[in-house]
Amino acid sequence: MMAFAIDRSRTIISAMILGRRVTAQDVAWLKREVFASREVSRESADELFAVVRAEMDNAPEWKEFFVDMIAEHVVRQAEPQGVVSDERAVWLLAHVDECKSVEALAALVNVCAEAHRAPDWFVAAVKERAAAQGSGAEAALRATAG
Repeated sequence: MMAFAIDRSRTIISAMILGRRVTAQDVAWLKREVFASREVSRESADELFAVVRAEMDNAPEWKEFFVDMIAEHVVRQAEPQGVVSDERAVWLLAHVDECKSVEALAALVNVCAEAHRAPDWFVAAVKERAAAQGSGAEAALRATAG
């Protein structure tokens, strides 16, 4: 059953990338059908980052959904909950650095804000990236509020 859900999300996300846009309707469908349980596997999180890397003109609802699902994967589904492990921190930073986008930075800043505990090196890396983005970081922070 789990493999089917992952395959289905991959197919859907691939179709969105081919279509060059994620619409508000797509986001509603993803929430209802693919992520209804709010369980975000590593494979699904990788797929969400693939959409960001594709640099498409997505509906505003996409950014909020993306930021929320990445926090779900990295922080809320962590064991123990709220603690960002070194492994998850390395994974997240690698994806954010690959994307170099406001929405990826928003996800990073939001994870840092939601975490009860995270490695010091990770917090420093988040601050460094936010500072390097300047006004982009302010936009990212506004996106997380949103």
